[in-house]
Amino acid sequence: MSQHKSLQGASGIVRKRNVLKRFERIDTLKKRGQWKPGDRVVGLRKTKSEP
Repeated sequence: MSQHKSLQGASGIVRKRNVLKRFERIDTLKKRGQWKPGDRVVGLRKTKSEP
């Protein structure tokens, strides 16, 4: 089965994702000082990806 053009890897055009995974959201919140160890990982606030 062939891969769709929008899903190509590093050799093709890489599109910016507008949805972050949970660990990426936690990293972003840590950098902003809005998340501390021991906070819940469920129900995180919305974050925008960094440019």
